[in-house]
Amino acid sequence: MFKIILKKLNKLVSLQSKKLRMTATKKSASKKKLITDTSIITLYMDSVLSQNEEPKNVYIFCKENKIDESDFYAYYGSLEALKQDIWLKLFENAKQTIESDANFLIYSQKDKVLTLYFTLVEVLNLNRSYVSFALRDSKNILQNLHQMKTFRNHFKSFIVDIVETETSERDMRLNKVIKPFFAEGIWVEFLFILKFWLDDTSKGFEKTDVMIEKAVKATFDFIDTTPVESLFDLGKFVWKEKFN
Repeated sequence: MFKIILKKLNKLVSLQSKKLRMTATKKSASKKKLITDTSIITLYMDSVLSQNEEPKNVYIFCKENKIDESDFYAYYGSLEALKQDIWLKLFENAKQTIESDANFLIYSQKDKVLTLYFTLVEVLNLNRSYVSFALRDSKNILQNLHQMKTFRNHFKSFIVDIVETETSERDMRLNKVIKPFFAEGIWVEFLFILKFWLDDTSKGFEKTDVMIEKAVKATFDFIDTTPVESLFDLGKFVWKEKFN
């Protein structure tokens, strides 16, 4: 069933790729462009990827990109705030794609989480160079979480909304028993998938797709109190990819 859902999802992401992709645009020499948060993000992402380093401060960033500091500060109080907003916009793009599918509301909780993971990975694929730069110390991804603070809050809020939509007896048990821990657990699972994706060199990142399906299956089998087989299957896959 979910293969059909994934096929539809990929089509939705493809249709919105022009909106999702944050790539550099050519500067106009004839007149000053209207500065927006999106144009500032575009300039920042292009700057760090072209120079392979972050600008030292707002003044240097604005001078190099020929924009007024006042234009920058109209949207962001610091470069750190800018970096957090990049991650937030990545999440919002994924959420917009998901919510454009009218059938999403009738998916099971498991399929909703799968849809969220697959959509986020598709959005990250469109911006892989920047994400890889931002999380370049991927061996210790926790050190990079400060820039994902706002992303994390919106991610967990979205998961809570999923949990509160009761569609089965299992969903009701989830709400009553482990609801307080579920959103945080899904967030940690996403970070695990994100780390796997950063290291994935397979064609079309197909191994990440396998990881997502196995991770979500293990999670929901655990909720169904039948975790051993799925956790063993997930562990075997991770061991094979990392140590063989």
